[in-house]
Amino acid sequence: MTFLGMPTAPKGVGHLRGESSFPTAAEAALGDQQLRRNLAHATSTIRTKRAAAVAEVEDWAQLRAAGAAIKDEVLAHLDTYLLELEEKVTAHGGTVHWARDANEANAIVTELVRSTGSSEVIKVKSMVTQEIGLNEALADAGITPIETDLAELIVQLGHDVPSHILVPAIHRNRAEIREIFLREMSGVDPNLSDDPAALAQAARSYLRRKFLSAQVAVSGANFAVAETGTLCVVESEGNGRMCLTLPRTLITVMGIEKLVPKWQDLEVFLQLLPRSSTAERMNPYTSFWTGAVEGQDFHLVLLDNGRTATLADPNGRAALRCIRCSACLNVCPVYERAGGHAYGSIYPGPIGAVLSPQLTGVADNPSLPFASTLCGACFDACPVAIDIPMMLVHLRSRVVDDKAGSQRLPSPEAATMKLAAWTMRDPRRWTRALRMMRSGRIIGRRHDRIRRLPYPLSRWATTRDLPRPPKETFRDWWSHQ
Repeated sequence: MTFLGMPTAPKGVGHLRGESSFPTAAEAALGDQQLRRNLAHATSTIRTKRAAAVAEVEDWAQLRAAGAAIKDEVLAHLDTYLLELEEKVTAHGGTVHWARDANEANAIVTELVRSTGSSEVIKVKSMVTQEIGLNEALADAGITPIETDLAELIVQLGHDVPSHILVPAIHRNRAEIREIFLREMSGVDPNLSDDPAALAQAARSYLRRKFLSAQVAVSGANFAVAETGTLCVVESEGNGRMCLTLPRTLITVMGIEKLVPKWQDLEVFLQLLPRSSTAERMNPYTSFWTGAVEGQDFHLVLLDNGRTATLADPNGRAALRCIRCSACLNVCPVYERAGGHAYGSIYPGPIGAVLSPQLTGVADNPSLPFASTLCGACFDACPVAIDIPMMLVHLRSRVVDDKAGSQRLPSPEAATMKLAAWTMRDPRRWTRALRMMRSGRIIGRRHDRIRRLPYPLSRWATTRDLPRPPKETFRDWWSHQ
């Protein structure tokens, strides 16, 4: 376990950065009216249901604080709890593997599957296997991965990528899903309707054959209990239970931050997670397993992939508290309009804007910390109280510092800020600047908004409107009193 405490993010990071910057990708997404309608309908529905579920719990604030405290305890003593987990899993017949990055994790899982002689793998919905690009690695090795979560199956059959943590196919409507099933799924009734129940039944029939024939399953884990070596997966469809119990080999890939110290700690998180994610009092299927069970081999792959680099930053490590509930996505005005694909990472929305740059290194994801209005809705919604707005500001400062260190000449933004600072340092200069702004000698006006500024301020004003300055400033009013 010598990789713990690595000062920099590893290179094999998987699906955490996009080909385009967020502004470029978001501009394209904003032009897709169907996408925006799908997102607006889905996020508003989830928001309303979640608010009602949370309002039922009188001690929600205390639960939230407890969740944050437990996660901070784990992060403060991560090395100790990881060793304890390894010891308990091994004692119960499981095998623990350590992976520094996505490349190592993919190689480990691929070799484990090959050793069984199987050419097909069924998968429980898992963000971490999406993060490392496991499906692509398995396919390159001649192994067919089959997603069994309904939304993940839709994404896979549509040759698409997820756009939401909880609802990966949130950008699709049911008519689009019907077309995907008819085109990609064998044995489907050509008269299949777009009724949700009919679509779900078609997926069940297709997957049942896969469940009964699969010899290997791959899962993630929502939680792992260091005290007992127990792992936990929560889900709503029952596909997870089938994957965890039927195959002869079970491989679990888990981020090293998913730990809780004691079994009793699950009491907190099994209240926070379902209400924040699916707006349920309890997940319909909550599965626990400890090591290997009779007739089944169990392997646990513990993944770093930039997590220890994130842990090393005291202002950013709280992002590792995240329990992947997606509550922050559903309240974010930027996500609702741009969608998940614009972020270029398997972790979209506010949490993706702080987590992805830290896992890859901020220099590799410099646009994501700016993918926010800093309205604070994400912090209010987070069940483990991650202060995402403050973290975004911290990461933005790192991006600016990196740029400043690599540029010989100041950027237009830096030059503008220096000019503003020079103006504000002298009361006379500031007063004259205010009068010039009010007189219209610097700015162009239309109605009650400022929509034109001289270069380089014009780059800022092309996407924003400013209120017109008042006819009389406070300074002028005060001088007449």
